[in-house]
Amino acid sequence: MKYKRILLKLSGESLMGNQSYGISSDMLEMYCNEIKQVYSQGVEVAIVIGGGNIYRGLQGSAKGMDRVQGDYMGMMATMINSLALQGELERNGVKTELFGGLSIEPIAKAFSRRRAIESLENNKVVIIGGGTGNPFFTTDTASTLRAIEIKADVILKGTRVDGIYTADPEKDPTAKKYETLSFDEALSKKLKIMDLTAFALCRENNLPIYVFDMNQKGNLQKVVQGENIGTLVS
Repeated sequence: MKYKRILLKLSGESLMGNQSYGISSDMLEMYCNEIKQVYSQGVEVAIVIGGGNIYRGLQGSAKGMDRVQGDYMGMMATMINSLALQGELERNGVKTELFGGLSIEPIAKAFSRRRAIESLENNKVVIIGGGTGNPFFTTDTASTLRAIEIKADVILKGTRVDGIYTADPEKDPTAKKYETLSFDEALSKKLKIMDLTAFALCRENNLPIYVFDMNQKGNLQKVVQGENIGTLVS
């Protein structure tokens, strides 16, 4: 395996599937199967998932809601998704540990770097909800922060697009895909891979980001094995 310890970043929206809101049981099952496949081969897996399928703090603040209040609501949405993923994984025989940037007893323990690493070493999938536990930070930033703390080899950003392109491939058919990019190239080309805070953290800590299509069966395993199916930023 190319990567021994990964942090998988999933968007909340991806859990919707073809729905306009909430959690699709089909998508949940598919993601569970993908994760179980690499977990069963000894890869240490940590997961951070967004909450956009339930609530987005920024959208709420755009409509006049207090930004801090909205961000905390968004963090709670990530906990709902994290619980759903935990339930599906455990139903399929995968041992898990759920941590939160927010302490929500008895559902999740407050995140601790030491306990998270211990759980990974004890053959558990670690799920981290609740963002950073602070408003004004996205789940991109949370995933980067947690990846650095647990000493992950890479952040795997699972999307519905098979990498990073010169333009949005869903809107521009002439868009060309990058196989590799340096952090400086991505910044100079103003490519929207992660928010700038998250991107700066990756750059400063030399943490590579791999963007790939998570909705294609078997892709997660291909990535951890080192197959070039997405875009590597390093």
